[in-house]
Amino acid sequence: MGAKAKKDSMSASDAKNNFGELLEFARSNPVKIEKNGRAVAVVVSLEDFERMEAMEDSWWAKKAEEASKEGFLGQEESEKFLAEMMNAKD
Repeated sequence: MGAKAKKDSMSASDAKNNFGELLEFARSNPVKIEKNGRAVAVVVSLEDFERMEAMEDSWWAKKAEEASKEGFLGQEESEKFLAEMMNAKD
């Protein structure tokens, strides 16, 4: 595996044996890690990870604000809703 090769996926054993190169590749692009030919993980740069976390936090904040505007269910309504959901058929 050459240091200049462009990688978007690696086998788990290559990732283990070439961890330094994996980290270098992941600094510029996500790298899928495959085990037995199946993708099982992705290694991303810290910057990409922090950006994804910020996007998720923003999405949840928006959802919380929307829920707050719509109002909340009381305890009795919540218990009824949960009971209905638990007894719902797929």
